[in-house]
Order: sequence, then C-alpha cells, then structure tokens
Amino acid sequence: MADYRAPTRDLLFVLQEVLDAERIRRLPGYDDYDPDTVAAIVDEAGRFAAQVLAPLNRVGDQQGAHWSADGVAAAPGFGDAYRQYVDAGWNGLTGSTAFGGMGMPRVLGSVATEFWNAANMSFALCPLLTASAVEALAHHGSDTLKRIYLEKLVTGEWTGCMDLTEPQAGSDLAAVRTRAEPDAESDGAYRLYGQKIYITWGDHDMADNVVHLVLARLPDAPAGVKGISLFLVPKFVLDEDGSPGERNDMRCVSIEHKLGIHASPTCTIAYGENGHGALGYLVGEPNRGLAHMFTMMNAARHKMGVQALGVADRAYQDALAYARDRQQGGSAIVEHADVKRMLLSMRSQIDVLRAMCLDAASQMDIAEAEADETARSAAQARVDVLIPIVKGWGTELGVDLANTGIQIHGGMGFVEETGAAQYLRDVRIAPIYEGTNGIQAIDLVGRKLLRDEGRGMRAFIADMRATADGVTEGSQPHPALAEALGLLEQATDTLLEAGRGPAMANAFNYLMLCGTVAGGWYAARISDVARAALSEGTAEADFYEARQACARFYVRQVLPRARGYAAMVEGGSEVIEVVDTARHL
Repeated sequence: MADYRAPTRDLLFVLQEVLDAERIRRLPGYDDYDPDTVAAIVDEAGRFAAQVLAPLNRVGDQQGAHWSADGVAAAPGFGDAYRQYVDAGWNGLTGSTAFGGMGMPRVLGSVATEFWNAANMSFALCPLLTASAVEALAHHGSDTLKRIYLEKLVTGEWTGCMDLTEPQAGSDLAAVRTRAEPDAESDGAYRLYGQKIYITWGDHDMADNVVHLVLARLPDAPAGVKGISLFLVPKFVLDEDGSPGERNDMRCVSIEHKLGIHASPTCTIAYGENGHGALGYLVGEPNRGLAHMFTMMNAARHKMGVQALGVADRAYQDALAYARDRQQGGSAIVEHADVKRMLLSMRSQIDVLRAMCLDAASQMDIAEAEADETARSAAQARVDVLIPIVKGWGTELGVDLANTGIQIHGGMGFVEETGAAQYLRDVRIAPIYEGTNGIQAIDLVGRKLLRDEGRGMRAFIADMRATADGVTEGSQPHPALAEALGLLEQATDTLLEAGRGPAMANAFNYLMLCGTVAGGWYAARISDVARAALSEGTAEADFYEARQACARFYVRQVLPRARGYAAMVEGGSEVIEVVDTARHL
C-alpha cells in the first residue's frame, strides 16, 4: 500500500482555474476566500489527511469498531485522530462563524471531504454525518435547539447521525413505525419508541455525545410519508448547565459485520426498551419530517460522490505506484499498453468527476449566498440536476475505478496486503446508501426532468453546448462533445414524450448518459484551460500537458460510451415492460 499523497495541485487547478473562483469570493460572507488562504487550507488539509488519517486506514479495516453492552468502541487510534481533527478546527471548516465555524464555502469543504475519504473513508463518514445533522438543524431547528446543540455539532465536540431506516421499511419511508409520544413531564418534549437500522456512526466513544436526527410518527399523524416528523434525540440527556448527563433510553443493540468500512460502526438503535422512551425534541414542523430530511439528504448525496472520488483517487495512486515498481517482460508494467490504458482511464475519469463535484458545490454556494434572486434560482436548478448525477454516476464510477485498480495489481490486487481490495470493499457501499442509485435515477428523471418539463436539464445542456461550439470565452469547438450532446438532447426528448412508466424503466441508463456527457463537458473545460496556459508559457508545462492528455483520453475512450447509453434509453423500456415477473424471472 503506497503512502497517500493529497493531490493539492489538482484541486487548486480546478478551484482557481477551471471554476470561477472570483464569483465565489464575491458572494456575501466569503471575503476570506482568496487564493493564498485557499492554498494554505488545501495544503494543510492534505497534510492532515496524509499524516494523521491515512496511517489508520489499514488498522481500521483489520480491527474495526467493537460492540459491547456498554456501547461501541472506535477502532484503535481513531479517538486520538478525531480529537486532533476537532482541535484543528476541521469539523467547522464550512460551519457558520456564529456557531464556531470558519465560514468557508462548500466548494472548499468538498476539497477537504475528498482528502478525508481518500485517506480513510471509515473515519470520514463520522464528520460527514455530523455535517448532515448540522444542515438539518440549521435550516429547521428552533432557536432553542440551535442555541443548545448547533455549536457543539459545528465544532465537532459532539457528533451527529441520521436515523431513517427501519427493518421493514428500507427506502420506503412511508412504512416508518417508530412513534413519538408527547412527554407528560417536559413541555414540548417527546418520548420515542421503536428501532432503526443501518445507522452510520450511531454510537461510539470518540465524542461526549451523539445527536440523532430521527424520523418518527406523532400519535395523530396521517398515514404514509405525510405523517413523518423529525426529532432530535441525544445519546445523553443534557443537564441544566448543558453538559451531557444521564443516558437516554436508547442504545445500540448491535453493529453490522460488513463487506467494507469496518471501522465505521453501522448500528441498530433501539428506543424505549427500558419503558421510559427516548427523550427527543421536534425539529421543524409536525408531519414535515420527510421534507426536512431532504435538506440534509441532498447535501449528503453530494458528499457521496465526493467520497467515491476520494477512494478512486487513492486506488489510482496505489495502482500507479505498483505499476511503476512491478517489472515484467523487461520493463515496468506502467509502460505496457493495456496497463497504461487502465491508468489513463482511472486518471481521466477522476479529473472530470473532481471538476463535477466541485462545480456542484460551487453552485450550492451560489444558490445559498448570491444576492440576485434570478442567479440564485438558476444555481439551485443546476444543483437539482447535478446532485443525482454526482451521487449516482459518481459512485458507480468509484466502484468501477477501484475495481480497475485491483486489475492493474494483477494477482496481488486480490491479496489483502496490497490494500487494493480494501478500496473496492469500502466504496461498494456508496452506490447503495443515501438512496440507491436506482433511486437517484428516479429522482433525476421523475422529479428533475418530467416534473420540471425539462427546463433545468435543457439549461444545463445549453451551457454544455456553448462550450462544445466554442462560444464560451476561452473555449474552442469540441466536435465529439457536440455529438454526445445531440444524443443527450434526443434522449431527453424521448423521455419527456414517453411518460412516467417508460421513463422510469430507462432512468438508470439516462443517468449514466448524463454523467458521461457531463464528464465530456468538464474534460473540454479542463482542456481549454490547459491549452491556454501552455500557449502563454508556463513553468508547469508537464502538469498542463498531463491534464490535456487525460482530457483527450476521456473524450476519445470514455465519452463514446454515451452512444451505448443513448441507444439503451431509446430502446430499453419495452423489453423491460413486457416481462412478466412471475413467468419470466
């Protein structure tokens, strides 16, 4: 397993040259987002990831988290690393300054998220879930809940998690049974009874408290998703001075034995087993829990794509180091044509996925902070389209690239000591959680395309078309991208005309088509920036030539996959719809 080296130069290239860094800096509250500060934060985050988190990745995989009746113990070294993480202020990088954060934009937070996940995905999941809890509480919590809990969560002194899934419900949240009853002894409080499963970092000993955001039903709640409310339920009930006191009537009854992310405890949480009920507090409006949940879910889904990117880059780094070292046939295998093809495939797709993830984050910043309402709305429309693509296409890519990393290692990739297998085992969860990629495809087609009548997608295509046609400032014509966009436009028209049934049957292939074509757009933008830098003369010619080479590979060897996805969209629904599941499967 090669040492992790954070790709700081690559990140700064996208942040400061491919994206419009000045637009982010001009947003209200982001005056400190200047090139020197950004570079310093990126460098220091990369150092922390490489020196503190990465060395724990192997031990976390081998020893994992441990459950006992007293609670969950984190993997060896994780508690100390988490304290360093909090003390350095990393948990509050993008948190509000009003609650102890640094107040940096999401796009910079995405850089750190990539580094944490590349270095140690199991560890990175803990602050990722805390960030989701902060998101929900900041948007929907009462002033009292914010005052009591938000600063502790922003700084990372306490951690947060999302308790959504139940054994009988899975992704069908309409089937949630956990109930919340008004507490007779506490005005405005509730007592929760039920069970949740698959709760990432739902219990551990790294922080003084774990704050659960729980979906449950009030006694008079209507049936289905319209009757779900969101509650804040702390592991330890707070004393009058705000410090953690007695243990709430909730506990982790088991943790899962999983394919990967062994150091990330995946908990089954039981509420009210002692008969008292777990004390909780309503977040937002009654029976609006599903809508409130999506506030944190959309941000988490973006982070899933960034997570997959980080693991893919780590797998690439290890594969490249091995290929340079492994001698076969009189030369290092890095010189073998097929190995070179696989490495280029990994690197070129990492480049475009990184640009996509950071672009999506920058659009989220604009949608939140831009003063002009029209600009905010346009940015939010772009976010709505990009989120399922980043999560769906991005995590499929992460699995594929980690798998390619194993292939480059050959037989040694199948041996645990190289570490290549761990990346595949860890990242395999990414297409499943926070809404499976089938759900992402349904979201993209059902909510973002059909319900919107294609407006958001057509605006996205128009921006990509401007680059393909050489209309965008600094761009030159990109014929291959123009051809792929034609396929995407036709597929979009087909689904809009087909109606919901056929569109849903084709949704996954359409999502993959969107991701592949959008990747071509980011490759074109990367190529244009690199070409300009080389034409002006630069001391970093090797870096820019490498970016051009990878962009060229993507356009010629990856973008043609769009033809296959487009063909499946055009002809895929009927062969699915005619199948009788009782007779044919």
